[in-house]
Amino acid sequence: MNKKKNGKKVKYIFVTGGVLSSLGKGIAASSIGSLLECSGLKITILKLDPYINVDPGTMNPFQHGEVYVTDDGAETDLDLGHYERFTHAKMRRANNVTAGKIYHNVIQKERKGEYLGATVQVIPHITDEIKKHIRNVGEGVDVVICEIGGTVGDIESLPFLEAIRQFRFEVKPKDVLYVHLTLVPYIKTSDELKTKPTQHSVQKLREIGIQPDVLLCRTERELSQAMKDKIALFCSVDTNSVITAMDVSSIYEVPLSLEKEGLGEIILQKLGMKVKQPDLARWEKINQILQKPSGEVKIGIVGKYVDLKESYKSLTEALIHGGIGNNVTVKFNWVDAEELENENGIKQLAACDGVLVPGGFGDRGIEGKINAVRFARENKVPYFGICLGMHCAAIEFARHVANLKNANSSEFSTTSPYLVIDLLPDQNAEGDMGGTMRLGEYPCQLRKKSNAYKAYGKREIEERHRHRYEFNNMYRIQMEEAGLKISGLSPNGNLVEIIELEDHPWFLAGQFHPEFKSSPMSPHPLFRDFISSSLKFQKNNHHEK
Repeated sequence: MNKKKNGKKVKYIFVTGGVLSSLGKGIAASSIGSLLECSGLKITILKLDPYINVDPGTMNPFQHGEVYVTDDGAETDLDLGHYERFTHAKMRRANNVTAGKIYHNVIQKERKGEYLGATVQVIPHITDEIKKHIRNVGEGVDVVICEIGGTVGDIESLPFLEAIRQFRFEVKPKDVLYVHLTLVPYIKTSDELKTKPTQHSVQKLREIGIQPDVLLCRTERELSQAMKDKIALFCSVDTNSVITAMDVSSIYEVPLSLEKEGLGEIILQKLGMKVKQPDLARWEKINQILQKPSGEVKIGIVGKYVDLKESYKSLTEALIHGGIGNNVTVKFNWVDAEELENENGIKQLAACDGVLVPGGFGDRGIEGKINAVRFARENKVPYFGICLGMHCAAIEFARHVANLKNANSSEFSTTSPYLVIDLLPDQNAEGDMGGTMRLGEYPCQLRKKSNAYKAYGKREIEERHRHRYEFNNMYRIQMEEAGLKISGLSPNGNLVEIIELEDHPWFLAGQFHPEFKSSPMSPHPLFRDFISSSLKFQKNNHHEK
């Protein structure tokens, strides 16, 4: 049942969380994946989300955070970004499954008569569907790591927990490992670490029928051996399987921190696999740069969701990666786009070494973003526009350089005489939300003698998209004659993918989302060069930090 093509068994690791949300299950699962990869194993990671939405594509960023996009065009949970940044595993549509998708599949099967008139129930039909998805992602890998969203005790998570409970009995017991992430809080007034929340969390898990094999204890203080012994006794876990998951200054320290506790060896032993010392040299190098950078650079991020940084998770991580690629720390200056709609607001960008306008939807704060573009263009500040940031760059250039007064996008205006950003004639606006969107990986051909070509070092690239509106080809010639450089096009030449400015040290805006393809071990070339240009600007303008 759990066989690979070559006859070897697939091992399964299930990561659950207790006490409270946001403990870092995604980082824990990613770090486990990295440790196993560094030991020579091939892994994949699956996220099971308990909410009823079919996918997070139409969910409010304030509720859900970032929507992460895969190569095959799936709109997924932001944790899949962590999986790709920490490991070499490529995420696909199948790597994120919601309760909504599970129930939808089961209902469709029932309507088609596949259950032969049987009463359709949570057990076995829903749980069987969950288990099918878990098995399906295991093709061609040694280990499947499965993160269960939510917190143990939530009613929404029960079908998923029941499914993974059953899983151990359908394969050999040693082929399944349960890792539970919990909290050991520190009470400052009494100067004590408290184990009771962990005990209750494990008790809740055991009531469901799952006995954890490894405990990751999130804490801000080192766990003493006596405390580990106490947790082990009350939770029926081996003492050496009680792991201190210390708070760290960077998420990229977590693999090193967990390996210091011997987690990799413990997992391999419990799964009956050959123990191999992981090669963590690249993680050590990354953390050395993060801890002892040669300098710092300040980037102004002009967005509409600045109160919830999780909305821009891949973006901020990609900027950090760009800093790693230049041996510097990147400081973020979060700027609410609406505040830039007045004259005084633009002063918030004065101390920035670079300006970035990220993607987004809707018209709130658009004029502020356009003002940010104008500031960067006129003051020769390095500018990086992503998706909507490209639209704003095109609109600003059209209005103030190409003499297309009141130019706009059809997303924001129905009365503008110059819709330089618009839906293309072949885009069908009917159907489900998202039906008109360009989603997933698309090729792009670069123009030589451009900043884009200099960054990538090749003519053809592939990047991930998530947008509806495109650069209007009706205005291409007029905009180019005014000094706009179109440096990236789709292979057929119909879609404008990258624009630059001829008379600017580094001004680049792309229709795609390069942040989805960046990692600390391989910083994205555009983020690397954007940070490099911002450093040059800083040096030339003697910004004090």
